[in-house]
Amino acid sequence: MRYAETGYNLEIDLSRGNIERVETDPGLAERFLGGLGTNAKILWERVSPEVDPYSEDNLLIFGAGLLTGTPAPGANRTIVSSFSPQTKLMAYSMMGGFFAPELKHAGYDKVIIRGRSPEMVYLWINNDKVELRDARHLLGKGTLETAELIRQELREPNAQVAAIGLAGENRVYYASIEQGRSSASRLGMGGVMGDKRLKAIAVRGTKDVNIARPAEFMEQCNEILKYVKFREKHPLGMVPPILAGLGSPQEMRIHDEEWHTTNFTWGNARLRRKDFWTKEVEQSWKETQEKARERFLSCYNCPLSCGASVAYPGVPKYMMKCYSKLTYTMAAMSDLDFGYKINYNAQTYGVDGFTTPQVIAFALELYEAGILTDRDLPGMPAGSEERFFWLLEKIVRREGIGDVLANGTYWAAKEIGRGADEYAHNNIKKHEQLPLKLGMLNPIYFLMYSTGEKINITQIEGQFPQAPFPKREEREEFVKDWVQVPEEKFKQYFLDWEPRGENSIPYYPSVEATCEIVDWMEKMHHIDDSTGMCAGLSSFPLKPAYHLHNYPSLISAATGIDFDEAKLKQAAKRNRTLIRAINVRRGLRRVDERPPEDHWKHRFPELETKLLDAYYHFKGWDNQGVPTRECLRELGLDDVGEDLEQRGITGNEQSEKED
Repeated sequence: MRYAETGYNLEIDLSRGNIERVETDPGLAERFLGGLGTNAKILWERVSPEVDPYSEDNLLIFGAGLLTGTPAPGANRTIVSSFSPQTKLMAYSMMGGFFAPELKHAGYDKVIIRGRSPEMVYLWINNDKVELRDARHLLGKGTLETAELIRQELREPNAQVAAIGLAGENRVYYASIEQGRSSASRLGMGGVMGDKRLKAIAVRGTKDVNIARPAEFMEQCNEILKYVKFREKHPLGMVPPILAGLGSPQEMRIHDEEWHTTNFTWGNARLRRKDFWTKEVEQSWKETQEKARERFLSCYNCPLSCGASVAYPGVPKYMMKCYSKLTYTMAAMSDLDFGYKINYNAQTYGVDGFTTPQVIAFALELYEAGILTDRDLPGMPAGSEERFFWLLEKIVRREGIGDVLANGTYWAAKEIGRGADEYAHNNIKKHEQLPLKLGMLNPIYFLMYSTGEKINITQIEGQFPQAPFPKREEREEFVKDWVQVPEEKFKQYFLDWEPRGENSIPYYPSVEATCEIVDWMEKMHHIDDSTGMCAGLSSFPLKPAYHLHNYPSLISAATGIDFDEAKLKQAAKRNRTLIRAINVRRGLRRVDERPPEDHWKHRFPELETKLLDAYYHFKGWDNQGVPTRECLRELGLDDVGEDLEQRGITGNEQSEKED
């Protein structure tokens, strides 16, 4: 009997209409856990680096994490993996809600999609009954309407549906996959799904998920639940309200948006409005939010209610997710009510809530500069808000200039020319980043921004405070119960971190300490993404419920596989290194590993070089960021090393020549 995992994947060949239930290797969980780890192994073995993201040979994988569907609080993530049309690198986007737990209860750990259907279809999974069904009548339908129509058609109100909208159908590079109260938004998974002509996946499951040592497992789950409830009543002090609790950022619960609106940038990630937040703005936005919010909502088996249903006047009801209530508002230099209005359209069409507003703001900045003209934008209205709605329509339909903008700012700038590159200024590896521009270089964030395979800072940061507390006494108080640190020395790193002086950024933490801190945060995210744990209870907030010390025994009790801290860290390192190998096989090199040039006002090229050198060495990579044969051998990835060597990629001698 398999524990925690089901031991079966669904293989769907859309070109042939073939469906196969495949038993998986029971040894994979011990090496790669599940979720992202095993997704990456499949992509390494079955998708060659020459395959284009919009190719029949590309795979689209919906993976449930190893703990997903068990009683572990917050274990509900779907890890959607493929290759990004935007970056051409491996993409993985996390989705909360109920989809992956339902998939587990239907008897499957993954759905692996290959090929391309001749016509638009959707996949219906009902325990052992699996079928492809005609979806031509759903063409052009929004994501929310599609889900409801499928439930009605199946006469199954409890089916969980992941669907694409117009953006996915038209292969927009940053199209999302929407699923009830969550979405796989970043890096264009909806575009890959649309290219395969798969409109939706609906799943209903009623089977059990087996636990190896249920009494021990439940005892640990109850301890974690107790801590979550404690933190709910006792938020951290000394940090902004948005960072004080557990869960995804409580955007629909918290009214105080001073931190976001004065630190993050407005427009095309340009303007920082340090004096924006006033008592008048706070009162106005509070009234708007209270009017919009219908009720709070949770994901599967989670005591927190991080999302909320929105019933804004004149707008059909939808689910607001995390920071997206502000992304359109700030990009349009507008007000909160605009954010609530346009978010409905954006979710219906299925687009990423970070990239899309930046793309629209980028286009409008090009128009103001005269690079785009009325000939490029015929019929565009005059008002800023109206222009956002208008350009969103053009993008998701790929009409006119929208066909160019649908590929994101990097590719659009290349096609437009005439100096447009200077306006696509907020990208890493061809992918739009958070709209954030700061003063002094932070060495920790430099490495995270530069080297993260997710190419999204919120999927790397979290365990270590973003900035030092002003007073030593505050730092001493903070570290007293900081049990989550891997070792005691991490407490000292924070204690000695000063806002100004010798122990301040950019030269503190030290290069060595910076590598260790980044590695810790990465490990936690990779464990979460492989177990299916919500980062909001683990890798993203300060002092989370899950950490390196309680994870091993929890995983052991669930799976029956003995894990200690060393073995769990090794599995996380193996997964992280495998994803790096996938990307270097597709051309990723050191030259690509840099934050936007204007991310910090004060940059230190010599220090940045030292940081990358030290980080690569710390990871066991050469000076181009390529894992060495020794590193791969230590992780049991000898086959990966052989492949890279045959392709002429590994070997310090070659890397030094390239450098």
